[in-house]
Amino acid sequence: MSLLEAIIVAIVEGLTEYLPVSSTAHMIFTSAWFGNQEDSFVKMFQVSIQFGAILSIVVLYWRKFFDFSNFNFYIKLAIAVLPALVLGYLFDDIIESVLEKPLPIAIVMVLGGVILLFIDKLFTTHNIEDEKAISVKSAVTIGFWQCLAMMPGVSRSAASIIGGMQQKLKRTTAAEFSFFLAVPTMLAVTVYSVFVKKWNYMGEEMKGIDMILFNKDNLTMFVVGNLVAFTVALIAVKSFVGFLNKHGFKPFGWYRIIVGLLLMVAFS
Repeated sequence: MSLLEAIIVAIVEGLTEYLPVSSTAHMIFTSAWFGNQEDSFVKMFQVSIQFGAILSIVVLYWRKFFDFSNFNFYIKLAIAVLPALVLGYLFDDIIESVLEKPLPIAIVMVLGGVILLFIDKLFTTHNIEDEKAISVKSAVTIGFWQCLAMMPGVSRSAASIIGGMQQKLKRTTAAEFSFFLAVPTMLAVTVYSVFVKKWNYMGEEMKGIDMILFNKDNLTMFVVGNLVAFTVALIAVKSFVGFLNKHGFKPFGWYRIIVGLLLMVAFS
């Protein structure tokens, strides 16, 4: 992977991480187009640059994240993230094998798009407007909804937002809780991929950090990728909430269907 390709993938990540369109699917298709999706460093890079996108949420909502008087906020996030951590660890190998197969991911993109066309009519009761009104039970339920995104193409953002709406959260409240939930979830995934998991790279088993430090080019791509993902996500998140509140999920549903069909043709 070249530095230019890394920047393009990071831009894709920043634009799509918090939209209900599956950032993982977009990065996989982008890398597959470049012809390097099977490379272990590329797979690790796709996960690790989510750290940059995570930081954009912390910056935008810094008052919430550093309001230590609201301890219940941290408890809800900690409990909600547990299902993804446990199931993600158990099914890690299966998930990784899917990352090399663009066609089934494109099919999931289309199916998810069809669901988004009707989701606003499916959940019409929204009486929770404040994060403080979210119960621990609802937080856990949203956490399990998020687990649907372990299949690339589903979209972590879409799954957790729909889970929030199913728990009677307003669209914007569900979106913001989805953002908050992304921080511990993606941080845990990034730490695991960089410091714990072993990858087959250059004929040897290496941890992600060893691949990053393998040479100057890898380190540069890692640092630049995170910076680009952070900057682009910062812009995307600020625009998304207002757009979702005004237009709902239908535009994203049509986008997923159109892009998914095009990708099915391209990779079939």
